[in-house]
Amino acid sequence: MNFLSLIESKRDGRILEPAQIKEIISEYVAGNIPDYQMSALLMAIYFRGLNTQETSALTLAMRDSGDVLTFPKDHRPLVDKHSTGGVGDKVSLPLAPLLACLGMRVPMISGRGLGITGGTLDKLESIPGFNTALDLERIVAQVQSVGCLICGQTARMVPADKAMYALRDVTGTVPSIPLITASILSKKLAENLQALVLDVKFGAAAFMPTLDQANELATAMVQLGNECGVNTRALITGMDAPLGRAAGNWLEVKESVECLEGNGPADLRELVIACAAHLLVQTNLALSIEDGRELADKCLDSGKPRTKWNEMLAAQGADLAAFEKKLQRGHTAPVVMELDAEQDGFVSRCDARIIGEVVRDLGGGRLTKETVINPDVGVDLLPTLGDVTSFGSILCRVHAADKPQAEAALARLKTAFKISEFPPETTPLIHEVIQR
Repeated sequence: MNFLSLIESKRDGRILEPAQIKEIISEYVAGNIPDYQMSALLMAIYFRGLNTQETSALTLAMRDSGDVLTFPKDHRPLVDKHSTGGVGDKVSLPLAPLLACLGMRVPMISGRGLGITGGTLDKLESIPGFNTALDLERIVAQVQSVGCLICGQTARMVPADKAMYALRDVTGTVPSIPLITASILSKKLAENLQALVLDVKFGAAAFMPTLDQANELATAMVQLGNECGVNTRALITGMDAPLGRAAGNWLEVKESVECLEGNGPADLRELVIACAAHLLVQTNLALSIEDGRELADKCLDSGKPRTKWNEMLAAQGADLAAFEKKLQRGHTAPVVMELDAEQDGFVSRCDARIIGEVVRDLGGGRLTKETVINPDVGVDLLPTLGDVTSFGSILCRVHAADKPQAEAALARLKTAFKISEFPPETTPLIHEVIQR
């Protein structure tokens, strides 16, 4: 195979054949194509795109680049959820145990942070002892016994995506519809799911800036997922403001636990319940979305998902005593400083992109593949749009490794908020639902 000629073909806008795409992925996983050449192909795809046939071929080739999960027969349906990523997006953490308590099996294969968005694995690794690296046999065993897990890809599971995912993060090729579609669905198809719900975000801090772009991505993934035999739906949600009131790995774990205990921010709970409700309908465990919401609401308030959460943590090696002790601490970062409002009024902007950049620069996100994450830094006590504020009241709180970092973060955060005389117009969290 002359890989250079294939790069040139895609650079010039020509269509790659399924057999060529399959060979590219096979050769890359075998180590016969260097990262710099694959990066060049990813950039060509970013600018030139892939048609439906190419995207399908890429997805299936990536799925087949490694092992596929096989589960025993069970009345509990296999389901999962995936988000395209956002600031403060910790929905997966409370959702997995909730779904398990609702009678589903959840083999949630997750990833690390991309750009300014926090990764689910990065959040979970802020829990003392929690192990995100499980082998195939342990994944199957835990899903069967506990009902849920959240872990990373094994070395033998979709290895093509694992390598390409890391390259995309540092080459500016993340916001590509065919690459996002292939990355997400290759992992989900390798889980052998029956149903999948996707949270496709748009706005200031999303890969897709506009509703139209999010709709295009959601439609592509839903169509391909259903064509591959997985009942797939997508929720299109806004990401101009952070989800919840905390952004930063450990801070988001704390907020997830609050959600599991029947507290936590209303928007986080709304999205968790919505994802559960749709999966209940998709698996015929509920007749309607309204019935699904009622079932999920009652289950979340019962305390059972919080118990299931601890069961999942223990099964993945977490030190529960140390975890509970850490939860009781007000903060774990060395320096905590507050940003105060400079006028009375209503919060009319809380810019998720600026907040995400601040968290990343504090050490809570990645600038390169080699970046070491600081799990304790971040921003919390964030307001909800429309909140009433007054001069001197707290707009947010910065958790930093040292005082200079905290002061730099506070200066940047001043530009993230706008206080207005009148309350802003409200917009729904969930803008559209895309289904087959």
